Amino acid sequence: MSNSLAPKLLAEFIGTFALVFIGAGAASIVGGAGGGGITAVAFAHGLAIMAFAFAYGSVSGGHMNPAVTVGVLAAGAMGVGEAVGYIVSQLIGGIFGALLLRTVLGGAATGLGMPALAHGLALGTTTVTITPEAGFMIEALLGFFLVTVVLSTAVAGRAGNLAPLAIGMTLTLNILMGGALTGAPFNPARALGPMIATGNFSDAWLYMTAPIVGAIVAALLHAGLVRLAHERMAAEPGRATQTPAE
Repeated sequence: MSNSLAPKLLAEFIGTFALVFIGAGAASIVGGAGGGGITAVAFAHGLAIMAFAFAYGSVSGGHMNPAVTVGVLAAGAMGVGEAVGYIVSQLIGGIFGALLLRTVLGGAATGLGMPALAHGLALGTTTVTITPEAGFMIEALLGFFLVTVVLSTAVAGRAGNLAPLAIGMTLTLNILMGGALTGAPFNPARALGPMIATGNFSDAWLYMTAPIVGAIVAALLHAGLVRLAHERMAAEPGRATQTPAE
């Protein structure tokens, strides 16, 4: 392992470990992601990501999510070998975070923040059950939103030092909307950790693949916007145009 890659992988491990320990821990303590605790769960995840993105953004970029890494890779902002290392570190960090959470909470844990599709969720005078197809769409969209913000702020450098704030707030808003519907991990590492710690792999295919699909779509759209901006600049050489990313 190169000396330049090792700190990046360690940063991704620690950041993802913290995200799962804090985020899934909050979900366990307040009794799941639904009901009145959803705000606490959303802010626990968002603040954790924001804090560690500030801490490690200059080291590894602060991905802490395999879907983000795939999106950055698809956008051409990192190499395949580095991306594989990031993803392995993130998955291991998520698993370790969930296992430690199980150790410290023991029987007091409520599902260890395990994501689940809503069944009979009360919405006003009716109830809603999220099918796997609907859940896939929700998780893909939430992953799309997150990766779009990451590419347009942290990767493009357009938000400067405020990129971690934008990313953390996106995580918070996503969970406020989707937490009661799917658990809203939109992060394969965040989902896999509690699955392994509890031995419950319900809808694992959905939680592992949907955010990746959303990330790839976000990267393709991002690349298309960059290309259109460059073409506009070429067509209007006398006019300065700010591109979405470089």
